[in-house]
Amino acid sequence: MMKKILKQAASGLFILLAAVSVVSAGSFGISPVIVNLSEKQKISKITLSNPGTKPISVQLESMNWSQQEGKDVFTPTREILVNPPIFTVPANGSQTIRIGLRRPPDAKRELSYRIFLQELPPQESAGFQGTMMLMRLSLPVFISPEVKSKQLLRWHVAQTPSGTLKVSLINDGNVHIKINNLQLQLPSKVQSWVNQEPFQYVLPGQSRDWIMSTNSNYPPLPLGTALKLVAQTNTGKIKADVMTAP
Repeated sequence: MMKKILKQAASGLFILLAAVSVVSAGSFGISPVIVNLSEKQKISKITLSNPGTKPISVQLESMNWSQQEGKDVFTPTREILVNPPIFTVPANGSQTIRIGLRRPPDAKRELSYRIFLQELPPQESAGFQGTMMLMRLSLPVFISPEVKSKQLLRWHVAQTPSGTLKVSLINDGNVHIKINNLQLQLPSKVQSWVNQEPFQYVLPGQSRDWIMSTNSNYPPLPLGTALKLVAQTNTGKIKADVMTAP
């Protein structure tokens, strides 16, 4: 039976194509979903649980995580160790995974990695004809710098030729920021723009843009228009005064 793997990057799933019907191979839970390591804490652990009625096999992969022009870039790394790298979790069981740091923290800037957890295809029953969906998840690993962590964020708002607003964030700090929700508002509160995209990380020294649609019944904003920006982040609510620029 001919098979091939189709990577679904947007949803984080891998689909094993076979024939006509679709079957979910399994599901699992992870706790915690973020790993923080430092010079003082070089080892941490996560727990993977299997609430299903059948065992699931999982393979782990460590990747260096960087960003270029607002896009995530992943490359294989040996700077962090995950153990065990491959295992099977029984039905209604759990597995402890240990994560260790194999290099010194950076002196000035936070380091970032991701651990990918790939569900492996189970042994198929005789005569199976269908499509098997396999889970592929990832969780971030952050290594604190030796110096004190600090955030330094620069916001920029510009109106595009199509009338939308482009919000840009430059992270000049030495640690990441996670933007959960973003809102722009005129001081008079007669008009607001809310970004509903899923949360986004901005790593140290990197930037990211968000496009926010405007109300077609509202006239374009002139340059220098004062706006209120509110962002929900992993460190709490951030408020900033911004002005539209070219």
